[in-house]
Amino acid sequence: MGRGRPGAPRPAAVQCTGGSSAVSKCSAAARGYIQDRFLPFLVGRQRRRAPLVHRGYYIRARAVDHCIQDFLQRTRGHPRTQILSLGAGFDSLYFRLKDLGLLPHTVVYEVDFPSVVSQKAALIRGVQELVELVGDAGGEPGVMPFSAGDYKLLGADLSQLPELERALEQAGVDREVPTLFIAEVVLAYMASSRSDALLRWAAERFPCAGFLLYEQLGPQDPFGRVMQQHFARRGSALRSLAQYPDCEAQRSRFLARGWSECSAMDMNQFFTCCTPEHEQQRVQALEPFDEYEEWHLKCSHYFVLAASKGMEPPWTPLVPSRTAPGGRGPALAGSVPAACAASCPVPGLRRFGHRSVLLQPGTVLTTGGFGQEEGQHRRARNCQLLLRRAGRWAAGSLRMQSGRWDGRLYHTISCVSKGLALVVGGRTSPSSASLGMLWLKFPESCSAWDPADIRVELVSPKPAVEAAALRWRHSATQVTFQGQQYLFLFGGRSATQPVLGDWHFLHTQELSCSMIPVEGPAPEGRHSHSACSWKGGVLVAGGLGAAEQPLGSLCFLEQLEGGFGWQVLETRPPLVPRYSHTAHVHRGRLLLVGGVWLCPSPAPGVTVVDLATGLSLDYAIGTEHLEWPLMLHNHSSVLLPEEEELLLIGGGGNCFSFGTHLNAEPVCLSLRHILPSH
Repeated sequence: MGRGRPGAPRPAAVQCTGGSSAVSKCSAAARGYIQDRFLPFLVGRQRRRAPLVHRGYYIRARAVDHCIQDFLQRTRGHPRTQILSLGAGFDSLYFRLKDLGLLPHTVVYEVDFPSVVSQKAALIRGVQELVELVGDAGGEPGVMPFSAGDYKLLGADLSQLPELERALEQAGVDREVPTLFIAEVVLAYMASSRSDALLRWAAERFPCAGFLLYEQLGPQDPFGRVMQQHFARRGSALRSLAQYPDCEAQRSRFLARGWSECSAMDMNQFFTCCTPEHEQQRVQALEPFDEYEEWHLKCSHYFVLAASKGMEPPWTPLVPSRTAPGGRGPALAGSVPAACAASCPVPGLRRFGHRSVLLQPGTVLTTGGFGQEEGQHRRARNCQLLLRRAGRWAAGSLRMQSGRWDGRLYHTISCVSKGLALVVGGRTSPSSASLGMLWLKFPESCSAWDPADIRVELVSPKPAVEAAALRWRHSATQVTFQGQQYLFLFGGRSATQPVLGDWHFLHTQELSCSMIPVEGPAPEGRHSHSACSWKGGVLVAGGLGAAEQPLGSLCFLEQLEGGFGWQVLETRPPLVPRYSHTAHVHRGRLLLVGGVWLCPSPAPGVTVVDLATGLSLDYAIGTEHLEWPLMLHNHSSVLLPEEEELLLIGGGGNCFSFGTHLNAEPVCLSLRHILPSH
């Protein structure tokens, strides 16, 4: 619900979040995510939001409506019921429920700051359709500027309980009838002592009641830190988040304050477990979308909670119809310290959706992605070199002799020989992926490389490239078969197919696909997975499947005498499903780095799989020495085998409506902390 949020230290700033929320919800309705023909009457301005924001407000609206309609259905046998919407702002809840015929015996009370409800009352009176739906209405300035038979607007500060009680009493609230309290992104802006007192007051004063809560959680991981910084900058800090950081803490909070039943789930769980599959598919097909990481991270940082007391049978609307994704996070075997790798900042590497490759010892090339360039956030037009000198990394000078980088991201880049790298696929927008391939040509002799002036030619192959390259979020792994060198292209997605499950053997000299026999059951289609060479074959780990759910499989494309064969490798314990990670094999161990999974905590670090025994160990990444949140998705990583280090480059994304986060500098992880000695 778009709403002001009483109880915050800066009411004006908090009220602004309600207006912004209403605009976003209105944009989602215009694109068909939610059905709400009344909201445009209550929103003074309309603006098109991004698909990621549309999805975020869709799942918020669906979770709230799911619980409200369940309450109305559960209490339909009572002669009278009530809804008390706390901090309702400019939401259209009453009009939608009234229009659907769901309020035959329910009175809706909306509480917000006096200035907000006065403005809303004026808007309603100015729209004939709303006036006709409400019926005869009166009101008086101040506490109750709008009053109809089943709809009343009340001006009060939720943090002042005596003031709230007087307003409810004046409006005729009946404490003895079944009552649903709604607090949608409200309590988080109040001091914990104030919001706790409100919860206890509601439980004590209303013997038969339900409480519906929707707000933020997860303050400590990188996304949570960016989220908190956003609200603090706006003057509406999330004041109770540290004390109640997760669903379990919120459940305990309600049970300790007089509520007898309480259940909660984050929005990944709600979307997967309480949203019908046909509805999931409808939403996923509404508009081009390619921000899966931010969608899942946003959903993991908001929750819906339903508490009740005095209701028989108990009100329990959050009953999952399917198994919840993610489960608990893995037990950690330790941590890997992260340290800034560059001797000075490299602004050109503040990007995501890019790719990096080791051209020769001490020289790393990064191409493409979206990030910070020439003072703007845009698709990167420049390639970036990192050069290792005296144990530290610094930016190198790269000069294009011919051609121009076309701004693609989510491509692959492979160093196929000395001085020659091949770029395959990628996109500019989610509806455009006809980019094909590019050659990057460098001086063949390492001795000819002048660190101060490395020149590169960028060449588009002629004639037109194979259709197999018209994809993004795929993998490209080098294999040799019968003396010939190939890139094994697997999975990804295209402008017409959200998930691809095919593969191609691309001959690196002829740039054409060859037919090589492959035995065994094919892995599930996926994108945003990892793939790396091992024992002449390819290890494929994780990824995002057709239902936009992370996968936990580890598959091996084994080289056989006359071709290749698929097999599934088992790990102990099983891998936590993840995607948007990177992977390397070093000394017989598979290293999975970062990514996104649906576990509440911790954030993915480094998973080490012993490929001989299948034993899997998880390590956190220690970021105590970094001055910014390290987001390890949409990043790239380079294995430095001689140094036994991982160089992590870029990463981050558009953090819902909280702004774009870009990792500030390259980061180095020492593998000596997590791998056994020789």
